[in-house]
Amino acid sequence: MNPLLPAAYLSSVALLWATPSIAQNATPAEQEAPTGASAETEEAVDTSGEIVVVAERIPGQLDVPQKAIEVLDEKAITSYGANSVSDLLASLAPQTGSGRGRGGGGPPITLINGQRITSFREMRDMPTEAIRRMEILPEEVALRFGYPPNARVVNMILKDSFAQRTVDIEYGGPDRGGSTTAEQELSLFSVNKGSRLNLTAARERTTPLTEAERGVIQATGSLSSVPGDPDPAGARTLISDRTNTSLNATWTKGLGKGGLGGSITLNGTISRANTNSLQGLNSVTLIAPGGASALRTFGDPLERSNQTVSYQGGAGFNKPFGEWLLSATVDASRTESDTRLERRAGTATLTAAAAAGTLPITGPIPPQASLGFDRAWTASNSVASLVTVIGRPLRLPGGEVTSTIKGGFAHTAITSEDSRTALGRFSLKRDDASVGVNIGIPIASRREGFLEAIGNLSLNFSAGYNHLSDFGSLSDWSAGLNWGPTEKLNLQASYIVNQRAPSLAELGNPVVQSFNVPVFDFERAETVLVTVTTGGNPGLVKGTDRDLKFGANWQLPFVKNTMIMAEYFRNNSDNVTASFPVLTQAIEAAFPGRVTRINGKLTAIDRRPVNFFNEQASRLRWGVNVNGPIGKAPAGAAAGGPGGMGRPQGGPGGRMGGGGRGGPPMMGPMNANGVGRWNLALFHTVQFRNRVTVAAGGPVLDLLNGDALSGGGVARHTLELDGGFFYRGVGLRLNGNYTAPTRIDGTTDLRFGSLTKVNMRLFVNMDVAKWLAKDSKVLKGVRVAMVVNNLFDSRQKVTDSSGTVPIGYQPDLLDPTGRFIGLDISKRF
Repeated sequence: MNPLLPAAYLSSVALLWATPSIAQNATPAEQEAPTGASAETEEAVDTSGEIVVVAERIPGQLDVPQKAIEVLDEKAITSYGANSVSDLLASLAPQTGSGRGRGGGGPPITLINGQRITSFREMRDMPTEAIRRMEILPEEVALRFGYPPNARVVNMILKDSFAQRTVDIEYGGPDRGGSTTAEQELSLFSVNKGSRLNLTAARERTTPLTEAERGVIQATGSLSSVPGDPDPAGARTLISDRTNTSLNATWTKGLGKGGLGGSITLNGTISRANTNSLQGLNSVTLIAPGGASALRTFGDPLERSNQTVSYQGGAGFNKPFGEWLLSATVDASRTESDTRLERRAGTATLTAAAAAGTLPITGPIPPQASLGFDRAWTASNSVASLVTVIGRPLRLPGGEVTSTIKGGFAHTAITSEDSRTALGRFSLKRDDASVGVNIGIPIASRREGFLEAIGNLSLNFSAGYNHLSDFGSLSDWSAGLNWGPTEKLNLQASYIVNQRAPSLAELGNPVVQSFNVPVFDFERAETVLVTVTTGGNPGLVKGTDRDLKFGANWQLPFVKNTMIMAEYFRNNSDNVTASFPVLTQAIEAAFPGRVTRINGKLTAIDRRPVNFFNEQASRLRWGVNVNGPIGKAPAGAAAGGPGGMGRPQGGPGGRMGGGGRGGPPMMGPMNANGVGRWNLALFHTVQFRNRVTVAAGGPVLDLLNGDALSGGGVARHTLELDGGFFYRGVGLRLNGNYTAPTRIDGTTDLRFGSLTKVNMRLFVNMDVAKWLAKDSKVLKGVRVAMVVNNLFDSRQKVTDSSGTVPIGYQPDLLDPTGRFIGLDISKRF
C-alpha cells in the first residue's frame, strides 16, 4: 500500500475542518442575497396563479442556435435532493443520455459557466446548492467546444458567491442481507467572483457476499459426495470485498475584475481501490485401484486480490481576447493495477496415492502445500491536451458566423507483466495528434429581422484529422442543420462520418490462455470448461461510422410546461472492431478457425478481437418532459416563484457563450412561499433495425430476432423514467428502466424475460421543512434520504426451450444484490 495515501487522506480531513477561512470571504449559503451589482436578473411574477417568467441574459448562459432540451433553475435542482453534481446527473440520465452512434452516446459533456473544464473530476463532487442554473443541450452543441457530436452537453452556471462544508454518511445493503455498503464523505466548496475551491475526501466499503448465502445451485459434477468436504458455494463470492478511498481537489482563480477576464484551474485526484474475492476450491477426482472414483474438494478458498491506485491531474486556462475565447486544457493520469491470483494446489501426488491404494478415495485429504500466487501488473499512463479558439469572425445578414478551431495531442502508454506468461514485461504506446474546425453559419433569424418568415435557420460544418503513431491517419467530418420555424418548435438534422482505430489494447495486448473457463455451448446445449485465448489482434483495421440524426423539440402551446422530443438515428458502420461475441452457431460458422472441438465437444475458443464487416442500426427515441407547481404562492410572495424548468431556449446569451460568474442567486429557499414542484420525464426507444454482417459474404446476424453478440440480444423496446415531486421540504424521486424480452436461437433457445427496475429516493430537507424541524439548530442544514434501488426486487429470468433456467443464468448470479435499501444523511455547514 502506498504510505502516502492514509496520510494524505487524514490531512485533507483536517484541512476541511481546520481552515474555515479558506472560503475566500464568500457569503455563507444561508445568508445569500442578490448583490445588486448585476442588471442581468431573473424575475417571476404571479398573476392570478399564473407564472410569468421574465428572463434576461445571465453570464455563463450558452448562446447557440440549438434549443435547450431542458433548463433547470435553482429550485428545480433542489427538488432532486441530490448531494453532488454526479448524483444529479445520474438522476437526469433520461434527459442527458444520447442515442447517437452504434451503442448510444457516452456520458454528457460538462461545462462550467459556458466554458470547457479539464475533466469531469473538476465538478463531480460540487454541491448542487452551488448551481444557479443548469442547461441540457443536444449533441450538436459539443462541436462548438471541440468535442465530437456524440454526447449531449450540460452547462452548469454557478452562483456568484457561495460557501459550504458538507458531511455525508450513507449505509445500506440488500434487503435479503449478506452484504453491506457504507460510505463517508467530507467536502468543502466555495466560489467567489469566478474563483472557487473544492476539496473532497471519500471512503466506501462493501462487504462480500457468497454463493452459499444466496443458495446458488452448483454445476453438475462439481460437488463432492463425501461428507465433510467443503462446499464450493461458500468459496465463491458474488459480491467482492471492496474498499475505495479517494481525494479530489480543484482550485480555480478568476482573472480580471470580478473574475470576468478568464480563469486558471488546477485539479488533482488520488484514489485507491482494494478488491478481494473468492474463486472456488481445489478439486481432484480420485480413482481407486478397483476403478471406483470420487470427486473431492479440499483446502481453503482460492483468493484473488486486486489493488488499483490512480493519480490524476489536470490544468485549464480560459481567456477572452476581444471577440475570441481561448481555452486550453491538459489532463494526465497514471493507473497501476496489481492483481494476485492464488494458484491451484498440485494433485498429482493425491491421484497417484489413490491409484496405489495408499489413500482412500473417501478418506481425509492430507494438507497440501501452497503453490503461491500468480501476479498480473499493469500501469497505464496518459496525457491529453486540447486547445480551442472560439470566435465570431464574420457577420452575415442572418447573424454572426461562429467558428471553433482546435488542436490537440494525446499520449497513451501501457506496460504490463503477468507471471502466467513467459513474455516478461510488455509495453505499448500511442501518440495522437489532432486538428479540427467547426463553422456555424446563420441563414435566417427572427432576432436579426432577416428572412424572419422562415424562422431561425442555421447550418454547421466540421472536419477533423488525427494521426496515430501506431496506426496511421484518421479523418472525420459532419454537416448539420438547425431550424426553428416557431418559438416553440425546433428541428435538427445532422450527418457524421467518423473513422475509428482499434484501441491500443485491442491491437497489442499479449496473448494469454486461461484454462477451465465455463462457457455455454449452444451447439450441444451444455456448459463446459474450455481453454480461452485472449489478447490483442494486430490484424485489425480501421472502421468507418456513418451516422444520421433527425430531431425535433416541441414545447406544446396548449399544455403548460410540456415538451415533446423525438430523435431518429440511423447508423451504418464498416469494419467494426469488437470483442469476440457469444459463441452461437452462427458465430461459430463465421469464425471456424476460432473454435476447437474434439469429438463434437467444445474444448477451446480464441476470443481475441475481430472486425465485423458491417453493422446497421436504426431507432427512434421519443419522449415527453412535463413539470408544474404544487400549490399557489400567497399574495406578496410571487418573487420566489414556483421553481421548475425554465423556458428552454438557445439564447440570448453571452457572445462568447459563457464566461464570468453566474450572477446573483435565486431569491429565497425552495418552497419558502409554500409552492412545490413536480416533474415527469418519460422516454421510449424502439429499435427498427440492428443487423451485423460478420464477414464479407458471411452470415448476417439479426440482433432483434434471435441472434446475439453478447448478453441476451438487443431489446426492441426500452423505456426510461424520471419523475418526482418536492413540497414543503419533502421530496420523492423515482427513476426506472424497462427492457423488453429477447431471445438467442440455437439448438436450445435461450429466452431472456423483460426486466423493469425502479429506484426510489425519499428525502426531507430540514432547512425547508420548518413544520418538522422547527427551529432546531441540530437539524439546520440536514438532509435525510431513504434510498431503495430495485424497488420491486426485479431480476431477469432466463429459460431454455424446455422452460428450465440454465445453471449459468440463475437470477442470483445475474443480480445478487436485488433490492437495496439505504439511508443517506448529510449535514451542510
